[in-house]
Amino acid sequence: MPVVESVTIVPVPPATAFAVSQTTGETRLRWDPFIRRQRLLDGAEGPAKGVRTLTVHRLGLRMVSEYVSYAPPTNVGMKMTQGSWFFERLAGGWRFSPVDGDPGSTRAVWRYSFACRPRWLAPVAERVGRVLLQHDIDRRIAGFARGCADPVVLAAVA
Repeated sequence: MPVVESVTIVPVPPATAFAVSQTTGETRLRWDPFIRRQRLLDGAEGPAKGVRTLTVHRLGLRMVSEYVSYAPPTNVGMKMTQGSWFFERLAGGWRFSPVDGDPGSTRAVWRYSFACRPRWLAPVAERVGRVLLQHDIDRRIAGFARGCADPVVLAAVA
């Protein structure tokens, strides 16, 4: 199964970095170039293990995902439960850890794994998918880094 990963260092402690990563609404749209819209489902009032989320990608693709882990301020994980026809599976995990020698900064590692369908096309689709998803995740984590320096986003999580 292909895996893509992006890493960045942000100038805020892990608890703040984690909180920025879990913002919603207009605050999320300030930093996250991946999404057009996103909302929690089933009446959930906040993220937690088992909570489902509807995400609409900036190109209009829709996905329902479920939090499979939620452990502030260190990590969060999700898996797709409904999505585009070409993803058989998609899962992601975001980890946040203090930078050695600089407890006021955080190392954020975002890793995604996926499999494409139909199976006969998967060898080619997954090579292309790795490049496209890597590009999206690199853009997304760069946006997250900008969010961690944005006074409006930081005020929202304070």
